[in-house]
Amino acid sequence: METKKQKTWVIIAIIVLGIIALLVPNQIAAQGVKRIDLQKHDLSTPGKEMVQARIDFDGHSAFGKHSHPGEEVIYVVEGSLEYQIEGKEPVTLKAGEVLFIPAGVVHSAKNNTNDKASELATYIVEKGKPILTMKK
Repeated sequence: METKKQKTWVIIAIIVLGIIALLVPNQIAAQGVKRIDLQKHDLSTPGKEMVQARIDFDGHSAFGKHSHPGEEVIYVVEGSLEYQIEGKEPVTLKAGEVLFIPAGVVHSAKNNTNDKASELATYIVEKGKPILTMKK
């Protein structure tokens, strides 16, 4: 009898975790990094959408290697951030500077300072696909 009850609770826990994962898709699994979705719109190109988000970095925080199913256009709003794009030397951008990352290219970002930093990220991605894929 206890085994049946335990299985029921495990199933309930899995369902609850699945619902939470669907409702909170933009929570970044990086300490000191917070993502806030600003807008999302279908584009005139079939199957494409635009997603815009602000990503805030605490001092000495980082977001690890990842890629997107489309292009990313970055505008650094405040502070400075170091970007590592696969196959290229790291580049550090300060407020007011921009960066373009092609679709599917693995990249990472980190704040090497004590100050907070923020970026405005605009993604042109395939509709219905996850906005990012973490890499090892």
